Amino acid sequence: MATVPQQGRVSLKEQRYDRQLRLWGDHGQETLEAAHVCVINATATGTEILKNLVLPGVGSFTIVDGNQVTGEDVGNNFFLQRSNIGQNRAQCTTELLQELNSDVSGNFVEENPDKLLDNDPSFFCRFNIVVATQLPESTLIRLAEVLWNYSIPLLVCRTYGLVGYMRIVIKEHSVVESHPDNALDDLRLDNPFPELREHVQTYDLDHMEKKDHSHIPWIVIVAKYLEKWHNENGGQMPKNYKEKEALREMIRQGILKNENGGLEDEENFEEAIKNVNTAVSATKIPGCIEDIFIDDRCINLSQQTPPFWILARAVKEFVAKEGQGNLPVRGTIPDMIADSGKFIKLQNVYRDKAKKDAEAVGNYAAKLLQSLGKAPESISQKELKLLCSNSAFLRVVRCRSLSEEYDMNTSNKDEIISHMDNPDSEMVLYLMLRAVDRFFKHHGRYPGVYNYQVEDDIGKLKSCLNSFLQEYGLPVTVKDDYVHELSCCSGSCEDHYKTIRHF
Repeated sequence: MATVPQQGRVSLKEQRYDRQLRLWGDHGQETLEAAHVCVINATATGTEILKNLVLPGVGSFTIVDGNQVTGEDVGNNFFLQRSNIGQNRAQCTTELLQELNSDVSGNFVEENPDKLLDNDPSFFCRFNIVVATQLPESTLIRLAEVLWNYSIPLLVCRTYGLVGYMRIVIKEHSVVESHPDNALDDLRLDNPFPELREHVQTYDLDHMEKKDHSHIPWIVIVAKYLEKWHNENGGQMPKNYKEKEALREMIRQGILKNENGGLEDEENFEEAIKNVNTAVSATKIPGCIEDIFIDDRCINLSQQTPPFWILARAVKEFVAKEGQGNLPVRGTIPDMIADSGKFIKLQNVYRDKAKKDAEAVGNYAAKLLQSLGKAPESISQKELKLLCSNSAFLRVVRCRSLSEEYDMNTSNKDEIISHMDNPDSEMVLYLMLRAVDRFFKHHGRYPGVYNYQVEDDIGKLKSCLNSFLQEYGLPVTVKDDYVHELSCCSGSCEDHYKTIRHF
């Protein structure tokens, strides 16, 4: 198998973060290391989230929490000790979390989030993301509105007994590296670009020495036989199983015969046969990318338009002109059985084409930046290359604001009702958590805080649930089992945080 030797020694950082670098790559790691995360409330849930950010090397974090450590905190939080009781919870957890990774900077603010929202709401706008855990609904709505206006992501997390809830609140989140599962390689064999066509023409399969014949990259083999297929079938691509099998048979006929009349062991040809299905797939622009091209944000640019949309518009213009209906070439090919020299030459054909396409997109981006009165360095070469190489996998995620979700008039009642066709749907947990919030608003505590009041709290929680369903106009029924269960969580909300359910 053709491989290129690695240059230089692996750095200590690469050794330390090897597994995660394999998962999200250099750019993902750089983004993580540049992030400043705010976690509101050093609860068991909050510190568990931070632990999973500190270990892989988040740049810095700040914990906002004005509470003191209690015996209950020590019982359910790994990052608190009995000696911490009575001390500030944010400070204690910050000190212990920093021991996990010396590269991470930790800070804490001994303040109630409500007071910060009253006195300095812009405080929360200095972070890349805010994670709110176990916040009352009234505080959460205020915080969400501030962050929404500044387009800063808010991750709402809470646990209540064995139930967990996570909700991302952001106007728009653009994704460049979506890492899709089972993505096909971008080979363009159905319509080779000129440089690839020229490279394939340098091979003459019928007049090659035996030792070279078995070292041809399978991409070249398929390309050669596709050309023959085109000539014999009016320029058409193999479309169905029968036609693809006929192409495979043509490739089989190309395997050299040995002195005994049998077939040589040419693994590269077997590899070509194996990859026919994916190699002859039509090159086309995915529907989700077409949606991005017709999005208002892509069409109507302004000085406030983020780099993502300017680059998306530049790619759109490239597709319409140089690309002749195709996205920029990705520039990578899979490993394969081949002579190293031949593999590298083929690899360079794709890399050079990707570089040329990225430069063309960059020219369109530069013109767009100039027309918007933005500096050319507003978009780096690294951003440009990254988006071009992932142009088939771009995604845009948009969410409703929290106020829209909580607004009785705009909520999607039909969707809630449809989920409640199943009385044990996870939607019932959402409804119950909303009822618990209402209980807290009315009584200043969570259900079941006092054991001797559990029976009374069951009735109060059921009343909160029914009033909530009535206000929403939701003709649904929640089984009493759920009311009883959430009335017996003793208010700690985190006794079993390690078994969070996400929905």
